[in-house]
Amino acid sequence: MSYEGIMLTVAFRGTSHTVFLPNDAPLSALHSRLELLTSVPPSLQKLIYKGKKIQHRQDDSDPDPTISQAGLRDGIKVQMLGSTVEELGQLNAADSAHQRKEQILRERALKPQVKLRSTGSLSTSSHQYRFHGIEPLTHLPRPETATECLTTLSKDPAVLHIMQKHQFSVGLLTELAPHEHPGLLGLNVGSGVTIKLRIRLDTYDGFRPYLEVRRVLCHELAHNVWSEHNNDFKELNSQLNREVAEFEAAAEAGTHQLSNLRDIYQPLSDEEVEARTHVLGGIGLRGNDTMEDRRKKALEAATARLMNEEELERSCGSSGPQKQSG
Repeated sequence: MSYEGIMLTVAFRGTSHTVFLPNDAPLSALHSRLELLTSVPPSLQKLIYKGKKIQHRQDDSDPDPTISQAGLRDGIKVQMLGSTVEELGQLNAADSAHQRKEQILRERALKPQVKLRSTGSLSTSSHQYRFHGIEPLTHLPRPETATECLTTLSKDPAVLHIMQKHQFSVGLLTELAPHEHPGLLGLNVGSGVTIKLRIRLDTYDGFRPYLEVRRVLCHELAHNVWSEHNNDFKELNSQLNREVAEFEAAAEAGTHQLSNLRDIYQPLSDEEVEARTHVLGGIGLRGNDTMEDRRKKALEAATARLMNEEELERSCGSSGPQKQSG
């Protein structure tokens, strides 16, 4: 047996490893040595040198070739590719989670919508008390995303719930251009004829968070009844925000609301929430909170919003004749 050795330089992810082995050492010995140095198992190692590629043999029927027989010579530089077992496990876990979410959404799409009997009136109220039209500003960037934003707001189950409860009807829901109205977040024209919302960032490179815009929308809906920011207005605005928070908290808890909504608001599972969570014009924040934590935070956020109404009032340009609520 010859003890004449060779030295190989193996590069892996920016790090060079020097390996000394006898000429007649089996190729598997090189794979085992590299596993100790890089934590990449032999089955996942790919060795590339001078246009050739070596992978770990899975078939043990033939003798394992030696390093020399594989064409490796003293001083050769080898590039190694591969993943550790831990990295492979993370990739498989992420792929499994993605497939699981896709399966949930496919099953939900195929499942017929369950209509629950409600003791509320199912008359024409769902047609009357709603947004009768939406209109983005097509001369601004990404009008298709603005359309999606306004559509989501106009079909928000919690917003429709308070509109039907308080008999609010809005002719047109549209947007405010930041450069045309730099000081305004919302505007109610003619006590519900048109509601304009500032859904875009000042830089026009994105959209404001969904919950912030929805809070402004609730503020503007209160102007359907009261035009001035007096105590009557503040009381109604607080009530609308509270009812939105209560509606969503009850929906997440699985409580079925007695409402006039044509399509019943169905609570989602944790994984469905993870798969479908979004913010206005983009991807929303996700977390590991329990459902109880989320309900608690939703109510805390609602309370914080009520305390910030002065900021909203300074950014509100709503106008229209004041009318008394019935």
